[in-house]
Amino acid sequence: MLKVLLVDDEPFIIQGLKVIIDWENEGFEIAGMVSNGKEALQFLENENVDLVIADIRMPEMTGLELLETLRKDKKSDVYFVILSGYADFSYAQQAMQNDCTDYILKPVDKEMLLKVLNKVLVLKNEKNKIDEDNKKMKQAYLAGHLISLIRGKYDEVNLNYVKENMRCEGGARYVEIQVEQLPAGDEILDSDMRSLQRKMYESCVAFLGADSAHCVFDVSVNEKVYDIGFICSDYMAEEAAKNERKYLEDLRRYICDNTQKNIVMLVGRKVSDISKIARSYGNACMLRSFQGFRIVKSIYYYEDEVKISADGIVLCKDSLDELLRTVEQNNHVEIRNAVATFYDEMSSMGMNGESMNLNINYLLFQFIHLASEQDDNVNQQEILRLISESSFKTGIERGSRAHMTRFCCEYGDYLSQLRKNVSRGVIGMVEKEVRDNYATNITLKSLSEKYYVNSAYLGQLFRKKYGQSFKDYLNNYRMERAAELLLRTDKKIIQIAEEVGYHDMDYFVNRFIQVKGCTPARFRRQMQSGE
Repeated sequence: MLKVLLVDDEPFIIQGLKVIIDWENEGFEIAGMVSNGKEALQFLENENVDLVIADIRMPEMTGLELLETLRKDKKSDVYFVILSGYADFSYAQQAMQNDCTDYILKPVDKEMLLKVLNKVLVLKNEKNKIDEDNKKMKQAYLAGHLISLIRGKYDEVNLNYVKENMRCEGGARYVEIQVEQLPAGDEILDSDMRSLQRKMYESCVAFLGADSAHCVFDVSVNEKVYDIGFICSDYMAEEAAKNERKYLEDLRRYICDNTQKNIVMLVGRKVSDISKIARSYGNACMLRSFQGFRIVKSIYYYEDEVKISADGIVLCKDSLDELLRTVEQNNHVEIRNAVATFYDEMSSMGMNGESMNLNINYLLFQFIHLASEQDDNVNQQEILRLISESSFKTGIERGSRAHMTRFCCEYGDYLSQLRKNVSRGVIGMVEKEVRDNYATNITLKSLSEKYYVNSAYLGQLFRKKYGQSFKDYLNNYRMERAAELLLRTDKKIIQIAEEVGYHDMDYFVNRFIQVKGCTPARFRRQMQSGE
């Protein structure tokens, strides 16, 4: 509802305006009624209104003087409509020069009033759209500077702009917010993940309110990680009268409720100032790699997962080096023995969970380093996470001896594949597999098993070459075959759907619309008629 202030020294004019139309039905409500310009100014000091309708001739201060005062002092950008008699028409013209929205001749005609109100509604909607566009541009510009800080590649221009346009006092943490990971080998369409990512962002923004600038969409833009970033400043929990962990859990639950998905947070170490937030971001990235070796949680805190005791770090260096050697050589028998020796040494030293995690973290870092030496063009941290997930089976404790043995054997196979440069020919074989068998239930996992390539690595290779997931590639290929059948045959659409691998007609039609922009039936008509 737009708020209206009526200004006229004649009570019967005020009353007539009040009852001449159903204001609420037209999208307006009368916020106040006063008898002259001075009273109007006093009213506007305390109340915000969208529209002032004022008589041009009044004692104390005329409508024209009221308009000039408002525009001159820039006290309000309110829409202003003058009520004028025929004899005052020249004054009305003067009012228009002072950014008066419109004028209405007395006696007030209902249709004329409705016409003017409709004009005000249109102008207000246009202004709201412009304001919203400007707000989005400003948010995007701020987000660009903030991402520079998050990634640690910034200068004083970036830092100063963030500090001038966002509350930054006190300490802060970087929080990566993501959907709970799918099991290794499972895939979801990129378009569906992007839509879910946007819902997460919108939910986070709604929760934060005035602090929405602290939420950043798509921080990991160069990786296929559908996350949002959140700069959690100390004052947020304090002003909400909560401790930090309760505040983050409430935010997580809010996003879960709005997306109907289980949401996971990776919380980096607290830094003293926004200028150091890249360190906290690095912690969150590290947590992402270690997820597969941790007990499943809703929120992972860096301090909990990567703890360093006051006595210093104790590494089983010899056992770790031997395990690294056996994995690099991909000898499964020796890998099993090396894992046993490693865990026995940790046990004999009386290591607790924290110390064991430190040793495992060291091992994982070394694995990433070994893989990056072979191929640094794909996200090796993500592949490590996926392999650790795929090696985890129900009934095995995460990070246990059995889990580590399975993981090391699979990772040894993966490193062996990298050394053989399997990527050189496997993509071509997979492309042929799609061409020959696109209508069957082929998956990335089944192809990786057939060609003896790690499924996580194969998925990364596909993204590297085609810029999309294997599932998207397969669906798009099926859509192109469906389009050919629609053009070259008179087969029924349900038959075509079956022939290209879709047994759910609704899903086929929806996917076709996403790719081609129209239904299969309309596509066929348009192509046949040459539209």
